[in-house]
Amino acid sequence: MFEYALHSLRHDELVARAEHERLVREANRLRRAARREAAARTTEAESHSHRRRRFARAA
Repeated sequence: MFEYALHSLRHDELVARAEHERLVREANRLRRAARREAAARTTEAESHSHRRRRFARAA
């Protein structure tokens, strides 16, 4: 019976560790996606800035 109790404790510990690692991977994935989205927004804003032209457009 003692071995079974140790096995149950170890199993519960491994399940908890796996769940924690899944949460960490998910958080990292979301963080990377947010960084990519923020970078895309800043480059898009920079590329479409309204600067005055040096010369008037030709008709």
